[in-house]
Amino acid sequence: MPADYTIQTPRLTLKPLGPAYLATTHAYASDAQNTVYMFYLPNDTVQETAQFLCAAAAEWQKDTPSFYEFAVLLADRHIGAVSVSLSQDRRQGELGWIIDRQHQQKGYATEAAQAVMAFAIDELHVQKIVAHCDARNQPSQRLMRKLGLTLERDDGIRRNRGSDEDVQELMYARSVDAAQP
Repeated sequence: MPADYTIQTPRLTLKPLGPAYLATTHAYASDAQNTVYMFYLPNDTVQETAQFLCAAAAEWQKDTPSFYEFAVLLADRHIGAVSVSLSQDRRQGELGWIIDRQHQQKGYATEAAQAVMAFAIDELHVQKIVAHCDARNQPSQRLMRKLGLTLERDDGIRRNRGSDEDVQELMYARSVDAAQP
């Protein structure tokens, strides 16, 4: 793995997410419209966002982190995050992403998720990639298909943090052996 954990894509730079990104992270993570389909968001307070960022930074310091949370930077401007969380046996990686709504529908989430998926496969040697979403979240479903993931389960139920109703959860997946270069 690269010592500095920086990933460069054609338009983006991905760097470890941490407290330096508090203001920009809180802006998108506390926005109810931006997080309507998110399981753990929106954040209610700046302190809650700060706690998450401190936990993400602490994870980066471990010899073998169990999750890797990257800040998505567009020309040094923080516009979102993308992550991979590893299963206990480190054979499966779950992707997640969020892009500030001002920067959505420009392909940044796809570009960042592709880069982190490649990192998970090439550097972390995961054997399966999964991603979950609220069944109403059509943009995330399209992104998952662009990543080569296919619908594996549609029988999940979730309650997103910003809601008081249970909704259908989908799980998309891709085995690495079946992955194309």
